[in-house]
Amino acid sequence: MTTALEPALSVRQVLTLDRVLAGEPEVVAGAGHLDRPVRWVHVAEAADVGVMLSGGEMVLTTGVLLAGDEEKQAEYIRSLHRAEAAAVVLGLGRAFPTPPDVMRRAAERCGLPMVVLHRPFPFAELTEEVQSRLVRRKFAAVSLSESVRTALTGLITACAPLQRLLDEVAVHAGCPVILTNLAHRVLATAGERSAVDDVLRDWERIARQAGGNEGDGWVRAELGGHGERWGRIVLCGYRGDSPIGRLLAERAAEALVLHRMLGGAAHSWEEQSAQSLLTDLVSGVVPARQLLPRARAAGLPVNRRTFVPLVVSDGDPAHLDRVLRMLGLPGLVAELADGATAVLLSLARDQDAEALSGHFAARLRTESGAGGTIVAAADPRTAWEDVPAGLREAQHVADAVADHSAALDLPAVVRLKDVHLRGLIRLLRDDPHVQSFAERELDGLLCGRDAERDLLPVLRTYLATGRNKSRTAQLHHVSRPALYRRLEAIQARLGVDLDDFEQAASVHIALLAHDAQQG
Repeated sequence: MTTALEPALSVRQVLTLDRVLAGEPEVVAGAGHLDRPVRWVHVAEAADVGVMLSGGEMVLTTGVLLAGDEEKQAEYIRSLHRAEAAAVVLGLGRAFPTPPDVMRRAAERCGLPMVVLHRPFPFAELTEEVQSRLVRRKFAAVSLSESVRTALTGLITACAPLQRLLDEVAVHAGCPVILTNLAHRVLATAGERSAVDDVLRDWERIARQAGGNEGDGWVRAELGGHGERWGRIVLCGYRGDSPIGRLLAERAAEALVLHRMLGGAAHSWEEQSAQSLLTDLVSGVVPARQLLPRARAAGLPVNRRTFVPLVVSDGDPAHLDRVLRMLGLPGLVAELADGATAVLLSLARDQDAEALSGHFAARLRTESGAGGTIVAAADPRTAWEDVPAGLREAQHVADAVADHSAALDLPAVVRLKDVHLRGLIRLLRDDPHVQSFAERELDGLLCGRDAERDLLPVLRTYLATGRNKSRTAQLHHVSRPALYRRLEAIQARLGVDLDDFEQAASVHIALLAHDAQQG
């Protein structure tokens, strides 16, 4: 990707320079085109000046060779227009004491800014001033380009995450930076949080309507390679010069393409976007209402919806996302810190949330071929503010049955009402009193060298199956007599009678607490 950069002052900016103001400038034509960039300043008197120009010049003239010939005056303006000059500045004096109507009318028809100077001054001073400013701006732009390229390349070399690259771009741009796919769905953002939220609040509309208008500070660069586009980066409300903004966007695009190539999977940015949003929802660090614009911009339907928080144990995010798409269920999928995968479904109010969750769980097991996959769910939420609590509830349910699903009779979708005592213990596992109770009740098994390996799993299964000896023997692939001997050893070490309901319940609670603490 290459950048043809010629940083320029606009006609309007040139007219505000002190040396120009000293000449008492007046715009007599083309006032609506004063934002044209000035690439160079050229002094020219010849009537056919256009053949000497290459575009973007501000032409200075006294009109001495045009006086008295209206056809030459009109042709002079037309020649500048054909050469795409930025503007013409006429110094009033002996040749033209007042602005010539022929030149003014021709300039207005062509949309060429025409400025007259009521007080004469040496044109050399103006050309020197503008040329030096242009040169300084050009070198500043080149320096900025290299600075941005070096910073982003250093981050990529250091294997920095995508967010760090975007943060660096936002620092240089001084405005919100948005990364989207081709469907305008927001994948990542950077910049001042309040400014980003303002952009995202009505993202769908402004992305399509204002996104291409660089005059409003919206600067875009396409992302892609090998003839295929797959996203874009947008500087939203960039307040600097358009050429500098385009340079920043293009340098950022170069770095992002390289980052994606080195990062591997083509869907990784989409996954990172969902992961960031769901992680923030689960943590509660950011209020849910502040995350709503991000969710909407990420493509999640949020208006008048029913949200179903799910957590899937041992779920591959890419596979879960494919299952959602296959079933036509809108939602976000992201891997959480503990290896489980969160799924947030967004359903229409008239859809059966429980039936669709069950259908998703059944299809997931069929597609994955893993009968042990656990799909934990919270009760559906109709208010977005309740979604974080729902995700935490689903995560709690998944934790409560982790590693014990084979010994438990669980439905396809596990809810809080299905985890009973196990769920309560998971909530209380960090309480010192619970920890002390577990150590005291299980001390006879935990202190033995081989007890943890041989006897704790048997005790765990025996209690989880409701003290069903046949089922326990079957799950551990031992004979009934062998199981009886192990149960006798467990009772002897703990000093309890497992046939006594209260003593068995006490040991069961202690074991649940021990397992929860280990997890």
